[in-house]
Amino acid sequence: MRIALAEDHFLLRDGLIRLLGAYGHEVVAAVDNGTELLDALIKEQPDVAVVDVRLPPTFTDEGLRAVLAARERMPDLPVLLLSQYVEPLYARELLSSGGRGVGYMLKDRVTNGTQFLDSIRRVAEGGTAMDPEVISQLLVRKERDEAVGSLSGREREVLEWVAQGRSNAGIAQGLFISEKAVAKHISNIFTKLGLLPGDADNRRVLAVLAYLDQ
Repeated sequence: MRIALAEDHFLLRDGLIRLLGAYGHEVVAAVDNGTELLDALIKEQPDVAVVDVRLPPTFTDEGLRAVLAARERMPDLPVLLLSQYVEPLYARELLSSGGRGVGYMLKDRVTNGTQFLDSIRRVAEGGTAMDPEVISQLLVRKERDEAVGSLSGREREVLEWVAQGRSNAGIAQGLFISEKAVAKHISNIFTKLGLLPGDADNRRVLAVLAYLDQ
């Protein structure tokens, strides 16, 4: 894959470049600020952008702002946010921007290269890769929402696993239920969130977006 990287810490940025290169990926841009990131995304149009939320000069939301601006021109640009913190507002802004291929991972919870690279791959393919801690905080903020309230407890559990990019088989294994039961729960989720079988886009991705941003 062709990857654009935005990380202000030199050692982490250099380590990510080496890690991605070791697995055969090409880092087409590696920058440390939002302005250069936006320019690189527009110029290179990478397969996926891996971006720290907080970049110089203010270390608030420069990374997020850059990817949101880029997605106005390239709506389907896949973006994986990296942060040291759970920042629900930033996650919701990215999710509500539309398009496919979104992720939000916490740096301290990335425990191995395989996990990290798998998250990048899922996002690049148009899926989601949300850290469970981020999902948990987003869901807590949405408990009073009517759409959230229409889902059963088990359906919420299944959708959390969907947001992590798990297959039906993976969800079944993780929740100790049958794949048939998982498929039934997902069908119910689609119905309650108004996602019809004829929708052209990936309904699993749309379900996650709808659930986290209604």
